[in-house]
Amino acid sequence: MHARTRLLKALAVFSTGLLAGAFGYGAANLVPAFNSVPIGMRLDFHAELMKTNGITMQATMAVSALSALALAASVHGRARLLAGAAGLLTVSSFLITRFGNVPINGRIKQWAATAPPPDHAEFLRRWELFNDARTVTAALAFGLLVVLALAREPEETPRG
Repeated sequence: MHARTRLLKALAVFSTGLLAGAFGYGAANLVPAFNSVPIGMRLDFHAELMKTNGITMQATMAVSALSALALAASVHGRARLLAGAAGLLTVSSFLITRFGNVPINGRIKQWAATAPPPDHAEFLRRWELFNDARTVTAALAFGLLVVLALAREPEETPRG
């Protein structure tokens, strides 16, 4: 395997692992904490978290998707299928975030500055469903890349 391909594989596994880990931590720890505090505290913390979280998570999603798709372009056979599927799953995480979570985050930011509307619980439930979906797609992408990383590679034949 070429050094560039090994580097792409390492970058894809690492960045997608970070992405899946961050989403998994959020789903397992932040969401239950959000749900156990008073609504005003949740909204304030959620709005504050999104200020930095948006930057780091978007960068991680971009590196994950681009490295997995670049890896798919540089390998063949089953490896291409696994890397390509991982890249598409990571793109799915981004799309879910961008068109599901981000609009609701905008509303949460407004509510934190004013007051939540009577139907806020429905919006928060939808945010959690989107969060679960992006967590699953990121975890599946990471799993596929781990399988790819652990797969035995065919022996290279010496050129001569």
